[in-house]
Amino acid sequence: MLEVRQLYKTFTMHYFNEQPITGCEDISFTVNKGEFIGITGKSGSGKSTVLKSIYRTYLPSSGNIFYESDLYGRIDLSTATEQQILAIRKKEIGYVSQFLNVMPRVTALEVVLEALEAIGIQGAVAEQRAKDILEHFQLPSSLWHTYPRTFSGGEKLRLNLAQATVKKPKVLLLDEPTASLDDSSKQSVKEMIEELKANGTTMIGIFHDLDFMETVIDTQYNLAKGKLKDLAASVTAGEE
Repeated sequence: MLEVRQLYKTFTMHYFNEQPITGCEDISFTVNKGEFIGITGKSGSGKSTVLKSIYRTYLPSSGNIFYESDLYGRIDLSTATEQQILAIRKKEIGYVSQFLNVMPRVTALEVVLEALEAIGIQGAVAEQRAKDILEHFQLPSSLWHTYPRTFSGGEKLRLNLAQATVKKPKVLLLDEPTASLDDSSKQSVKEMIEELKANGTTMIGIFHDLDFMETVIDTQYNLAKGKLKDLAASVTAGEE
């Protein structure tokens, strides 16, 4: 489904004599259809850089990100056009961040309805699905017609999860999907992940909550100093 091959991302610090900063380097891994891989590592190790490079929030400095798209067939996300990336985001790849970025004066319910309209679901069917997903993530109905900018961090994250998962994307990228959530909300996230996996969604997530991560992932990688290590492979090599 997804093959990342020798991915590098560097940033240029214009205020420090154009000094390049390495976000990640020589990142290579594959993800099969319906598989969920988890990436761990200290803050600043490059985890979000990898996800944002796949989503093309960041343009990779070098390397390839091959993706099996319904729209375009096998495509390299690192060199795809902006139009192709926007279409793939709209129809196929979802991204959940700790932070919610929505237009002002758009209510929580409208945020989810817009996600459904993007994939051609409208009217009463869309409204019911939007309400169902908001209930699933325990966002109180009293907030559905209010503006998300007034929400707490946990409420914003729950709305972000609802917006991304209501489309049942082909690939879902999760950046700290349980940050600032209580145990009950984490259970809702786990149930949705299990449902998406059962329907064949491929997922990549980065976590600090290792206890939660270990209940949902299939494969774990650790990222340190910009480089990725397959922990299962490391254990096997050590045993040999």
